Amino acid sequence: MLAEAVVPADEILVAGEWRRGSGAESKSIDPADGSVITTVHHATAEDVDEAVSRGAEASAEWGRRLPHERARHLHRIADGIEGAAERLARLQTRDTGKTLKETSALVASAAGTFRYMAAALETFDEELTAPRGSSLTMSVHEPIGVVGAITPWNSPIASDAQKIAPALAAGNAVVLKPAEWTPLVSLALARIITDSGLPPGLVSVLPGRGSVAGDAIVRHPGVGKVSFTGGTTTGRLIAHAAADKLMPVTLELGGKSPTIVFEDADIEAAIAGILFGIYSSSGQSCIAGSRLFLPSARAEEFLERLVKAVARLRIGHGLDPATQVAPLVHHRHRDSVAGHVERARAAGGEVLVGGGVPEGDVYADGAYYLPTVIAGLDNSSPTCQEEIFGPVLSVLTYDDEDDLVARANDSVYGLACGLWTRDYRTAWRVARRIDAGTVWINTYKQFSISTPFSGMKESGLGTEKGRRGIAEYTRQKSLYWGLDEAPHPWAG
Repeated sequence: MLAEAVVPADEILVAGEWRRGSGAESKSIDPADGSVITTVHHATAEDVDEAVSRGAEASAEWGRRLPHERARHLHRIADGIEGAAERLARLQTRDTGKTLKETSALVASAAGTFRYMAAALETFDEELTAPRGSSLTMSVHEPIGVVGAITPWNSPIASDAQKIAPALAAGNAVVLKPAEWTPLVSLALARIITDSGLPPGLVSVLPGRGSVAGDAIVRHPGVGKVSFTGGTTTGRLIAHAAADKLMPVTLELGGKSPTIVFEDADIEAAIAGILFGIYSSSGQSCIAGSRLFLPSARAEEFLERLVKAVARLRIGHGLDPATQVAPLVHHRHRDSVAGHVERARAAGGEVLVGGGVPEGDVYADGAYYLPTVIAGLDNSSPTCQEEIFGPVLSVLTYDDEDDLVARANDSVYGLACGLWTRDYRTAWRVARRIDAGTVWINTYKQFSISTPFSGMKESGLGTEKGRRGIAEYTRQKSLYWGLDEAPHPWAG
């Protein structure tokens, strides 16, 4: 039997000190039934200022530690996450509504991220560059100092780890602001980090509103970089603030990812992958495959089987092991998704399945929405262009590859894409033509911390994950060692 979730105390972590936030209070709501889990008092701009100033002091000593010494601390954090895995997963399910299977995977991913970054740090070599004169030249990486991290509500602990681990590995302090709706698992992770023996001051976790705590982090003169995962509108505001400071940023933003089925595709495999790509996480994923392109010659057959498969998906509480589609994160968000579907109907879209709230007392108080398939709209419609961030799939058809690629790329986003074909030549050719940071071929929504992740166009800036992920949290410096015995001839 899984361990019970332990709800964190109403405290925030300010540079190693636990205390109640002095800002506004916010109630954490269980989206499965609308019940209040707990109350969290937000951080203020003053809390941010203290976290940054004390983080700068702590990072000065931390950045001088040898790589293997910093790596040892990352391994201890990973041990702590694994030791509390069941409680963390259950807590995240209550806070986000996600299925326990998914939150368990996210917790395991967080632990794996700390371990991977520890290993990458141990093998993070500096470079001797090719000589071009009478100097020995090399390139070294140095800590930035204090890094701001702002994470989303759809996968908090995994996103937290993907920012905290490489930033600590690089020698920095981190000031983290989790999403206002889902702060609990981030606070629980903070307890694990402090209990691991990490020097105080290196990590602060400051829940609150983006307009208060988030804005204070981004604009603080002591923050040397911000890494943000979230919506494109907020990402653009952060980019403007970063430009004023001439500060580097990593922005992992929105998506409207195409999934493309070719005539030779394995239908069973494609349907299974499409269902997972859009309806797992209840569609609340930046890389969700929300635009489906079908070859006209097979569209009717494929759609008939797809709609039947969607109708069979099991909707329920995230703690029910049979659940495939759990509630959305918040009732306000559920209403936003429903609004998108109603506007699609009004524009002439045909709802083939779903398109409403499930019936029954078990769903009455939760933020549930049925898995939905919409056909009959053009790719230029708002339904096919705007990120809905819910369990809504738009279906389009195509007749030739050039038209397909043009419409698949006709989006302000460029985050991900899925291809379903038995022909490796088709897969290679189309994958290289698609504007997306990640392309999955005969699979979808698979991730590895060892593989870099990035977006194109309005899906973001910078790269996360991979061996070079640590370098994203450093400043690169070049050193020239003069080897000439004689003085420089210019001086005469």
